[in-house]
Amino acid sequence: MTKLLNRVSLALAVTLFTSPYAIAGPLNTMDDVGKALQACWTAPQGVQKSTVTLRFSFKRDGSLIGPPTTAAIDFPGKDATARKSFIDAAISAVKDCTPLTFSSDLAQGIGGQVFTMQFASPDTCGGDCNREASVRPN
Repeated sequence: MTKLLNRVSLALAVTLFTSPYAIAGPLNTMDDVGKALQACWTAPQGVQKSTVTLRFSFKRDGSLIGPPTTAAIDFPGKDATARKSFIDAAISAVKDCTPLTFSSDLAQGIGGQVFTMQFASPDTCGGDCNREASVRPN
C-alpha cells in the first residue's frame, strides 16, 4: 500500500510541476514548440497592448544556445521599469521552459537555427495567446 501511495504521489507531483507539453511527449513541429513555450509565459500584471519578439536558438537536445535576446518590442508608455519587467518575463518563459523534448525528426533540423517568437499581453491576443503562438525561422 505504501509503495502504491508513493507512486501516486510521484505521478501527481510530475503532473503538477511539468508543462502539458512535457507530459505529451516529444514535440514534432515548430507550432508545438511555440505552444509549449507559450504555456510557460505569464505577462506581468497591468501590462496592456504590448508585444515582445525574442530571438533564440536550440541545440538538438532541446536546450538553448545562449540566452534569448530581444528582436523587437511594442510597449506603449514610458515606464522603463514596466517595459523591462515585460521583456524579462518573456525571456524567463523561454529559459524556464527549456530544455524541450524534440522528436528525432525535429531535432535533426533545429540545431543552430535562429528562431523568433512573439510574446503578447493577454489583451493583445484576445486572451487566447496559445492559438497564436508560433516559432519561426529568423
